[in-house]
Amino acid sequence: MLLRTPRRFLAAGVVGKARKTTQHMDTNDLSRETHTAIIDTAEKFHHDLTLQFGVLASDCKTDNEYLDESESMIKEWLTEWDLEEVIMDIFYDDPPSKQNFKKTLDKILINIEKVRKIPIEQRKFDLW
Repeated sequence: MLLRTPRRFLAAGVVGKARKTTQHMDTNDLSRETHTAIIDTAEKFHHDLTLQFGVLASDCKTDNEYLDESESMIKEWLTEWDLEEVIMDIFYDDPPSKQNFKKTLDKILINIEKVRKIPIEQRKFDLW
């Protein structure tokens, strides 16, 4: 399973100022907008992709850092990796087509840009 495999993400192991800053985030610490843009979109596509973005949250301290890291991971997959290799590493039982995978990654990138346009103080955070 890939779980943050792209080169600079390998060491992690298992893939503006934010109002909320933590030592190690969990997906529950993300703003609703960021969660919807990335986690929910990935989950609608395939649970195995969601795992990649879920693990990524643990290395981030803010919502904006998570957006940056998610964007970097996607761009690295799209430019520096063979997508077939990424698909083989991420998806276990039911790998998607390369075309559908790329389409979903592009959608997540568009979603990230939309979230960035929302000032951090206007994003909604759940209080746990």
